[in-house]
Amino acid sequence: MGRLDHEKIKTVWHQLEKAKIFKIGDMASLLTCSVPNARLKLKQWQAFTSYNQNGKYYTLPQVPRFDDHGLWRYKNAAFSRHGNLKNTVIHLVSVAPAGLSGKQLGEILGLSPQSFLHHFRQCPGIHREKHDGVFIYFSDDDKVYEKQLQEKTSVAARSAIATLSDPEAVLILVAVIRQHGISAEEILALPEIKQSKITLSAVKGFMAYHGLLKKTPDFMP
Repeated sequence: MGRLDHEKIKTVWHQLEKAKIFKIGDMASLLTCSVPNARLKLKQWQAFTSYNQNGKYYTLPQVPRFDDHGLWRYKNAAFSRHGNLKNTVIHLVSVAPAGLSGKQLGEILGLSPQSFLHHFRQCPGIHREKHDGVFIYFSDDDKVYEKQLQEKTSVAARSAIATLSDPEAVLILVAVIRQHGISAEEILALPEIKQSKITLSAVKGFMAYHGLLKKTPDFMP
């Protein structure tokens, strides 16, 4: 790239720092250089590129105050310590104790799930599978995935059994004792269960929590 005046670069640096976020065209105008040369300078500065707004905003490395997720927002631009949107989603999924749903990812990122999740249907670093009709995004690392799945199952079970009253829990337990190997679906079909408001997810949660649930796949590859 053409040599730029050191004092001018220093002045523009402070201007961009004060502005917090900026577009490449504005930076090039301030430096009176071409856009390609401005991009080279951004690379040298290790500037961050916004993961939304089609990556049209930049910020200098000392400006962001990243939150616990490694994210920072200013006005309508969002930035990630982890780089672009793909790397950010992979990181968020990999550190989530029980994986993340599309809705949870959207809430963390401040984006509509419909605007980006189609890119992650088959993405290296991520394993997607369906749980109770909702796609959950897990790490594709086998050891991490197993831990996440165990936690996901445990959380779902605790949530489900929280909806059960003590008498309802007793009804399910009696059914399991009387008919060894009975499935959750079969329990739900029993007359005494059908008369109650017990849901299938509550039955499955109760059985899973107590280690009584048959291990059947509940996902789509």
